[in-house]
Parts: sequence; structure tokens; C-alpha cells
Amino acid sequence: MTTPLLRTWLFGAGADSAVHDAMAACGADVLIQDLEDFTPPERRAHARELAASLYARWHTAGARVCVRINQLPDEGRVDLGAVIRARPDIVAYPKAETAQQMRELDVAIADEERKAGLEVGRIAILPVCETALGVVDVRAIAAASTRIRWALLGAEDLAADLLAERSREAVELDHARRRFVLECRAARIEPIDAPFTFADAEGAASEARYARRLGYRCKSLVRPDHAAPLRAALVPSDDERARAVRLVEAFEAGRARGEDRVLVDGLWVEVPTYLNAKRLLAAT
Repeated sequence: MTTPLLRTWLFGAGADSAVHDAMAACGADVLIQDLEDFTPPERRAHARELAASLYARWHTAGARVCVRINQLPDEGRVDLGAVIRARPDIVAYPKAETAQQMRELDVAIADEERKAGLEVGRIAILPVCETALGVVDVRAIAAASTRIRWALLGAEDLAADLLAERSREAVELDHARRRFVLECRAARIEPIDAPFTFADAEGAASEARYARRLGYRCKSLVRPDHAAPLRAALVPSDDERARAVRLVEAFEAGRARGEDRVLVDGLWVEVPTYLNAKRLLAAT
């Protein structure tokens, strides 16, 4: 199954209509109604009531719709019973740590899909890995359900679980960020980078550029005004595409001459570099 590349994943308060309007207008690829940390317990019933009209509006805006539920032993089953009939595309699960959690979630979603008359398996699962255990066990988590096509790295909760001091530079997340992309690629799922939870858009774009160098193609966010700068940071620039064209053309010309590699801009271009350049050119 081919999954389109969804670069920007925006979390928003579950019961805040003004936030929902800003989210719909920002151009993010995936809009996430957060029924967990972003919605106080006393407002969750109201957030669930909003789901049907909200998801329809977000779909009309051209976005994929995701809902972050609470964990199943808490209010997660109540969340699913209320929102699955509103037809979200994806269910995000907080503090995902074990394969068993994902198997139980898969079964619970399937039950609600049947009740709502939906095709079973239609809704995808997004594990949100925001503890040390979730990060180190993401391959087992990913293997637990065929609904899982991505995993998202946490920021604030992960830093807290690590007993780390949170900083704008995010040095405390660097090892987790590097390991997470490695584990997700090994599991053949798409890693989604942690959100930049500070206010400035340039800081968010700078972090996205760094994450892209590590191998991330997608990033989560918590502010609608960060959606455009993040997309610009994650999409190859005109200069990068021009360089990729030079690499591809030079390598193909060299191969036509019987050469195993070619020198371009001081770089020996071999098969992996050539394939990477072609992937960059295929990106949109």
C-alpha cells in the first residue's frame, strides 16, 4: 500500500473552536484533534461532540484528520466510541510503549468501525512515542498492527521521562531523535519528528532543517503559524534540486561511458548517492 508523504502534523486543543478554525486555514497536511493533554478532562465530552462537524470541515479544507485519544485504560474507549463514527483517518495513541497496547487498540478500533458501518482496517494508527521505552521499542510497536505506517517522536513528555532539562536547542533530545529515525526506517515506517514547542517560527524551521539532515521527512507542530515555514524547510529547495539534477545526469553519463562512479563538485558519486538524488527529485 502506497502512503502519501504527509510532512506536517499539527496538534490542536480538542474543544477550542477558534483553534480549529486556525488549523483548517494553515495548510498543514494532518490536523490532530487532541483529546489528551491539550484538552482538560472537564472539556473532553464537549470535544467529542464537536468531532463530526469538525472532521467534515477539516476534510473539506483538504487535510487528513487525526484524533489523539487518551490511553485505553483511561478515557480512550470512550473517545473511540464517540469519534470513530465521525470518520477520522488516523487515531494517535499517547505514550505508546508496547506491542500489546497496539494490538488492543487495533481490536478496539475494529469494533467501532463495525458499529459505524465502516470498512474494518480503514483507520490508521499513529503511535506517539514519548517515553524512553516507547523510543527504544518502536520496532516492536510498529510490527503489532498493519494499521501503523508512521510513528511520532514526543518532546516534552520524553524530556521529562529522561529527567532532562528542556532547551530551545533540544540537545537533550538529540540521541532519541537520531535513534528514532534509525529504528523507524528499520521497521519500514515513516518517522515524524518531535514538535518545536517554542513560539518563534524561525526556530521551528531551523529544527526542521536539522531533522531533515538526519533523515526525517515529516515533523509535528503545535502552532498553526509554523505550518508554512516547516513545509518550506522540509521540501527540497531549488538549489538542492538543481544539484541533484547535476548528480543524476553526471552519473548516468558516466555509466553510459562504462565508469563505475563520477566526480561532481568534489564528491565521488556512486550508486547510493545517485539513488538519493533521484529520491530528492521525486519529492514534492
